[in-house]
Amino acid sequence: MASSLFSPIHLRGVTLRNRIVVSPMCEYSSRDGFANDWHLVHLGSRAVGGAGAVLTEASAVTAAGRISPADLGIYSDEHVEPLARIFQFIEGHGAVPGMQLAHAGRKASVAEPWTGGRSLSPAEGGWEPIWAPSAIPFREGSQVPRAMPVSEIEGLARAFAAAARRLLAAGGQIAEIHAAHGYLLHEFLSPLSNHRDDAYGGSFDNRTRIVREVVDAVRAVWPERLPLWVRISATDWTEGGWTIDESVALAAQLGARGVDLIDCSSGGNVPTAAIPLGPGYQVAFAERIRRETGIATGAVGLITQPLQADAIVRDGQADVVILARELLRQPYWPLHAATALGEPPPVPVQYLRAF
Repeated sequence: MASSLFSPIHLRGVTLRNRIVVSPMCEYSSRDGFANDWHLVHLGSRAVGGAGAVLTEASAVTAAGRISPADLGIYSDEHVEPLARIFQFIEGHGAVPGMQLAHAGRKASVAEPWTGGRSLSPAEGGWEPIWAPSAIPFREGSQVPRAMPVSEIEGLARAFAAAARRLLAAGGQIAEIHAAHGYLLHEFLSPLSNHRDDAYGGSFDNRTRIVREVVDAVRAVWPERLPLWVRISATDWTEGGWTIDESVALAAQLGARGVDLIDCSSGGNVPTAAIPLGPGYQVAFAERIRRETGIATGAVGLITQPLQADAIVRDGQADVVILARELLRQPYWPLHAATALGEPPPVPVQYLRAF
């Protein structure tokens, strides 16, 4: 029986050769937001390795929206040229190039994780202010964010739209809006981080307003032929926080506004969340959202085995599997997975003699 994992999937005018997607993974290897040879090799090797789509790390739509000073950016027209080289390479090796558009919110202006990830002052290369829906720091010792005035919120949608235009100019074919992991858009969604009493806080419709506005702004400039994805944290894993029921309701709203796939992650908004880690621990979120809304979903989180990944797609739990750490450990995981599932591996001609 043919595998489901290696069946193509059509999203608008784009076809992925298989259901394996390289998840956005921060590399903390940029200067002033620019892509460089590290990104070419990191992303390009996953395309050579047989993935269906390759997404860049979370790429900041404003300089102040970077997690760290070493983040990739898409906030300047000058960022387009080096990205174009990388996207051409990815596409030339059979994968679909894409980018996750992001704003770090209250988790911005920190050091790289391998140096401790602490908040950085302007003298250390960080910046002020950092922005959030409310003036609530992420954790004790973190920089206290400034609550965004409505004028700043209105500018956010424009920044995402401008980033999408640059992504298009660079040759990107998938745009993913990052509304997960405790970054700015997720901060608006969750009552744990959003204590506003205006049109962007309080009720579900108010807390989700900015995500709808960003989606509308991006969809207005992103061609009809190209797919738009949104990554969400399906739950905060914390009492009083964002829930899977709210995620289902939001997904339904976004599907009606031209979003093609919900990338279903979880957590990240509070440091004290108790997350029950285990193989495929977030797959049920993708399955429920897909079942109850009809929108395509991506499953992510401790998906490591070919049979596991194939079953997720075959059983209708998700339309694609989005791998992160396993593809850091094995850039050519798709080639080995194809062999394990009895499929011809998508091997570049230069490597045929090894397969």
